Amino acid sequence: MTDHSQPTPVPGADSPADAEAPVRALDSIPAIEVISRAAVMLMSAAAEKLGLADEDPDASPRRDLDEARRLIQALAGLITESAEYLGPHAAPLRDGLQSLQRAFRESSAIPDEPGKGPGEHLTGPVR
Repeated sequence: MTDHSQPTPVPGADSPADAEAPVRALDSIPAIEVISRAAVMLMSAAAEKLGLADEDPDASPRRDLDEARRLIQALAGLITESAEYLGPHAAPLRDGLQSLQRAFRESSAIPDEPGKGPGEHLTGPVR
């Protein structure tokens, strides 16, 4: 059994104070929080890969539609398979997913057929 009362050094911490910050034990985090955090991370990463953080997404140096497709697909699977546990968080996460799916469709030079875009086999066609 691990003693969680002592601070655990954090690899890659920016300062000595950060390195001594206590790490929250995974066993104390509710599953819904882990799922929600993972979904938000996938959403953020997909938005970056779509270039949505830049003023002109079409000219974004970070734009990578292949990577965005993978992230959106993973997000769709996570949200679809955990919907029953998400409670009030389900609707905003689904809305965010649909926004990313639409943005992906609009970004594609040759858009996928309805129902064939990333995650659409799980969520249904996005228009």
